[in-house]
Amino acid sequence: MDTVGLTSVRCSYPVRETIDRLVGAVETAGLNVFGRIDHAAGAAEVSMPLRPTELLLFGHPRGGTPLMQDQQSVGIDLPLKALAWEDDTGGVWLTYNDTEWLAQRHGLGPKSAQALDAIRASTSALVAAASGSDLGT
Repeated sequence: MDTVGLTSVRCSYPVRETIDRLVGAVETAGLNVFGRIDHAAGAAEVSMPLRPTELLLFGHPRGGTPLMQDQQSVGIDLPLKALAWEDDTGGVWLTYNDTEWLAQRHGLGPKSAQALDAIRASTSALVAAASGSDLGT
């Protein structure tokens, strides 16, 4: 399932466990967890139904700063985000921004290429660890 600028991967675990696994993978990789938002809990606080939906914000200045040195506008899309959500059939997905889309959206140039490659590789590994999916297939 892909939407412009987004990549979605089917998960083998419930939403909360998927995000827990992502937190573990992020921390093991030496990255920072900047926040975790439980959108379903927020919806419940205002008596509105929402299937399980959690957002994780993560990253590291080593990865994001070179992008912002190229084009500061990319800071609107940093830190990186991953959204775990349950669809109407009970399937769980992990959705994140595609790095090529970030590059195009913000007009990132050649000096961002190395950082983008590193972000692409690390995000793929983190998502694979959290989702239980093999992204190489």
